[in-house]
Amino acid sequence: MLSLLAEAAELRHQLTETRARVAALEKLVDEDPLMPVCNRRAFVRELTRMMAFAGRYGVPASVVYFDVNNMKQINDAHGHAAGDAVLLRVAQILVESVRTTDVVGRLGGDELGVLLVQSDKALADRKAAELAALIERRPISWQGRRVPVSVAFGTYAFHGGENADVVLDAADRAMYRRKTEREPNP
Repeated sequence: MLSLLAEAAELRHQLTETRARVAALEKLVDEDPLMPVCNRRAFVRELTRMMAFAGRYGVPASVVYFDVNNMKQINDAHGHAAGDAVLLRVAQILVESVRTTDVVGRLGGDELGVLLVQSDKALADRKAAELAALIERRPISWQGRRVPVSVAFGTYAFHGGENADVVLDAADRAMYRRKTEREPNP
């Protein structure tokens, strides 16, 4: 009887360890390796879920597409470690400044996205402008030098029924339009 109890205890211990390893692996698969936000795969999965929710319940939701301005110049002037620090700072500001129900993810390179639950286009535009201003007000210090940071953004509101890739592309195009409109003409 005693060996049966010991065996059961050992199996419970192994099961607990296995669950912990599975949770760690799931986090590795879904989290960006540089920063504690969703990677693109997890972000698109969450976008698809949010689109289904928006369609089913008739509530708006939005995606904001951010692009860090002048990343090449930051990397060239200060090194890639400084560029990584800039990306990490932007991600931290986004995570700290949105609701826990919203989702922040890295879409690739110097591009990040935010899914805003129950947010129409006007609310998404206001929130994106607020986030961009907050990012600009908080430059980083790298090896004793101030590194200014700014972002361009585009928003797209959806109500469900769209394709996730189409939604992301629309937000990306909106960001690109905004970025080119603000660049000075030579």
